[in-house]
Amino acid sequence: MKNILLFLALSSTILFSSCQGDQGPPGEPGINIYGKVFEANVTFQYDALNNLYSNLVTIPNSIEVYESDVILVYRLGVPAPNGDDVWEPIPQSIFFSNGNIMQYVFDHTFYDVKLYIDGNFNLSLLNRNYTDNQIFRIAILPAEYGSANLTMDDLLQGLQINPTEIETID
Repeated sequence: MKNILLFLALSSTILFSSCQGDQGPPGEPGINIYGKVFEANVTFQYDALNNLYSNLVTIPNSIEVYESDVILVYRLGVPAPNGDDVWEPIPQSIFFSNGNIMQYVFDHTFYDVKLYIDGNFNLSLLNRNYTDNQIFRIAILPAEYGSANLTMDDLLQGLQINPTEIETID
């Protein structure tokens, strides 16, 4: 009986001990599994035929978009009372006191993000404060990070991105 217990103890020790060896080869260079964020300064162009504003933002060549990736867009809003930036997730609706509604929305491909301003009124009358020099942050994320409820601060912290290192394109 002692021999059987000794055999079982030795077998389990050998079976469950870890192996060590040479480190494996490094991964492929240039593949980023953590996601990327970039900024775009956008001045929208009016399309009278469709009564909407739009602007096409090309994703930088340094960012590769995969089919499973999620793209999130945030618009720089009115600064907080303490002066901090406030990033508002898109789509974003703006309700005017006269009952008019406008909305910032987007769609995307692997190569670009198209930003729109849509509304329930003649958008040619829209104040340029809503159409000119709008700052957007566009985040390309692996699907497991793609929650629509992420704030910009949560997103940057989770991806370990310093806001000062975000690329800006015009």
